[in-house]
Amino acid sequence: MEAYALLMAATLNAGTVLALASLGLLINEKAGVLNLGAEGMMLCAAIAGFASVVHTGSDTLGLLAGMGAGALLAGIFGVLVIWLGTNQYATGLALSLFGAGFSAFAGIAYVQEKLPERASFAVPGLSDIPLLGPALFRQHPMVYAAVVLCLALIWFLYRSRTGLVLRAVGESPESAHALGYPVRRIRLAAVVVGGALCGLSGAYISVVYTPLWVEGMVAGKGWIALALTTFATWRPARVLLGAYLFGGVTMLQFHLQGAGVDVPSQLLTALPYLATIVVLALISRNPAWIRVNMPASLGKPFHPGS
Repeated sequence: MEAYALLMAATLNAGTVLALASLGLLINEKAGVLNLGAEGMMLCAAIAGFASVVHTGSDTLGLLAGMGAGALLAGIFGVLVIWLGTNQYATGLALSLFGAGFSAFAGIAYVQEKLPERASFAVPGLSDIPLLGPALFRQHPMVYAAVVLCLALIWFLYRSRTGLVLRAVGESPESAHALGYPVRRIRLAAVVVGGALCGLSGAYISVVYTPLWVEGMVAGKGWIALALTTFATWRPARVLLGAYLFGGVTMLQFHLQGAGVDVPSQLLTALPYLATIVVLALISRNPAWIRVNMPASLGKPFHPGS
């Protein structure tokens, strides 16, 4: 029973990383902007967050530093693709490559650094419930914040006027512009907010999830988050469930290794990426389903004068 509780807890923890990044990318894509630079933003945010905690001892400042790094890089990306008209795919890939290289360079001095002793969290009364207590109620506050963020995003996108405008910009920027909405500024705001959430995810990895700095420690989670938005057909609730699914697959490898299952460790390590490929292959069999759910202007530039 204890092993299952630990597996559930680890699944929620791993899923939070993907949920934060995927919800950020979902906001981008709902506005019609595709940012393939999630991996690079998360890496830069990871080193920014880790370095901040090393120097200040504050996890909160570390997470905020990660959000700031992600927002800054996303803002640069947004200016390039929205105002200067660069290709979204090429610019996003360049951002990922830049983030990988810059984080490796900036993190050289922090490879051997250690963070202050990690605090433990527990919800009074609920954390002592057998099985459910250790699994659900001894998590870092960011785990619960990811769930609240998902619910807030559902309300924002489908119940608020601003959210409806954001979706309209993603569906038909020409119509939104004709109605007087500042399409480019709305897209830039969405990109910056999405970048901040990707940055929060990256900082969560280095500050909470695995509190250390290692070059390339995001290990493809940014790419999985990108795939997850498609897998979830751009719906926040499905993004959250998908994040926990992929988090469970990630943690399953360690559970199987601990149980002494005679499977090559390389195959177990590849499980999350194999699951990503399988899911995308299954989704691609029905392209009409993707077209129905995908924002109509996703990846397409908008020029107000055209």
